Amino acid sequence: MKNVLVIKSSILAANSQSNQLVDFFKSKISANITERDVGANPLPYYDLNAASGTRGEPQNDVQKQALALSNELIAQVNANDVLVFGVPMYNLGVPAQLKTYIDYLNRAGVTFRYTANGPEGLITGKKAVVILTHGGIYKDGPADLVKLYMQTVLNFIGITDIEFVYAEGIGHGPEAIAKAQAAAKVELERIAKII
Repeated sequence: MKNVLVIKSSILAANSQSNQLVDFFKSKISANITERDVGANPLPYYDLNAASGTRGEPQNDVQKQALALSNELIAQVNANDVLVFGVPMYNLGVPAQLKTYIDYLNRAGVTFRYTANGPEGLITGKKAVVILTHGGIYKDGPADLVKLYMQTVLNFIGITDIEFVYAEGIGHGPEAIAKAQAAAKVELERIAKII
């Protein structure tokens, strides 16, 4: 049985379209599931102490705590076969809570390294499923920035097997939400069969 790590990032709790789709996907897979909801339980802001603690030798207790948290998050990713991200678009970007999670996850010499041929990801053999929810319609357009960011940052640490599932136009009312959810669920059911 596979181990699956679910990362929710919406600040809208049960009202979140991405959270609802993540929960639907969880109900369709047979796996050992670990969930981290950084929207409901945000990580400490990635600040100077966090950067100093995770990039060098921690000099104080706050920096030591930041390093310990980063190590914990990286170990959790390494312990799972599949990563599932629920990612709503906020103001054309990812939620700040998810950005903070990624800041703790990306560490030179640990999750990636620089080589003569450029950066090399060190987290390999993983699959990612990224559920994107948008108020408007952005797929494959110049404002499809959340997909570009998630693809780039996951590739950077070595995760290249990525499935993107969209639920778009949810800002257009209940009918649009129902249509977007239904289309996304078809894709999620397909992916659930191959995990």
